[in-house]
Amino acid sequence: MRFGAIRASDRPGGALLGLLVDDELRIPEGGRTLLDLLRDDGDAIDAFADDALSDPALRVPIAEASLASPLPNPPTVRDFMTFEGHTIGGMGRGDASAVAPAWWEIPTFYFTNPYAICGPQDDVPLAPGTERFDYEVEVAAIIGRAGHNLTLEEARSHIAGYSLFVDWSARDIQMHEMTIGLGPAKGKDTVSTLGPWFVTADEIDALTDSARVDLPLTVSVNGVRTGAGNLREMAWEFAALVSYASRGTWVMPGDVLGSGTCDDGCLAERWGRQGPDSAPPLAVGDVVEIDGGLLGRATHRIVASAPRHPLPGARPGAHERSTHHV
Repeated sequence: MRFGAIRASDRPGGALLGLLVDDELRIPEGGRTLLDLLRDDGDAIDAFADDALSDPALRVPIAEASLASPLPNPPTVRDFMTFEGHTIGGMGRGDASAVAPAWWEIPTFYFTNPYAICGPQDDVPLAPGTERFDYEVEVAAIIGRAGHNLTLEEARSHIAGYSLFVDWSARDIQMHEMTIGLGPAKGKDTVSTLGPWFVTADEIDALTDSARVDLPLTVSVNGVRTGAGNLREMAWEFAALVSYASRGTWVMPGDVLGSGTCDDGCLAERWGRQGPDSAPPLAVGDVVEIDGGLLGRATHRIVASAPRHPLPGARPGAHERSTHHV
């Protein structure tokens, strides 16, 4: 099954959830959100779909719909880094020696901003102050049942479904802040796309062979193809990401786990392999289209950023003062 949402300013999360049937969304009474449905261990999803099929309150053709994210309010968003080609390209060298040894041992991730989720047709603002704005094409697994310290086998049953995910990145800000020794923060804090569809796990399982999902992903800028990858190039299956995320802690319904950028899924790979002038960064007015096959298509226009308010540098003497306190 596939679920999507349309704009509705008077509803929780600003959206009305519906079941995708052929070329329309069928929306039942009640105005339940995807997060509501996920918190019921899957039974509510089936009941919602039955209501949408048998007695929809609204039937909205996709061609006429203003689509929102099906999950605009996830509790957490973890974004992983699981594609070898992307990791090599993004490091600015053309071979695996650019990849840290630990990358091969654990599916590393960082937490990103759950309040920055946008829908698949929304304008995307530049991050304040950036001159190197980039897209990153990904797929996200969405948790459907709470779990703690899950084994690999247990983790599989905790994935309710999947969605197209785009991690929009201010590369110059990201690289500057990461010289401090922490992961990306403001460089990836402005906006992330989730949607258009939430696709239940059984549909993705049908594309899976030996834990690899054969799902092409493509991206274009202003009508010109700029990247193409495939989810089957992931170095870990999604169940491994869930198991690792739950190690010593909880994953909860609605949690989003991004795959990391697919091979050839961002401009930074081209910059890393061919030089920083090999492709222009995204600019105001650019139109970026991402095609995730059965996960749907996202189309975004890049718009101006919010103002960048200046901050003073760190105050001198903080270290000396801190040594006098425990």
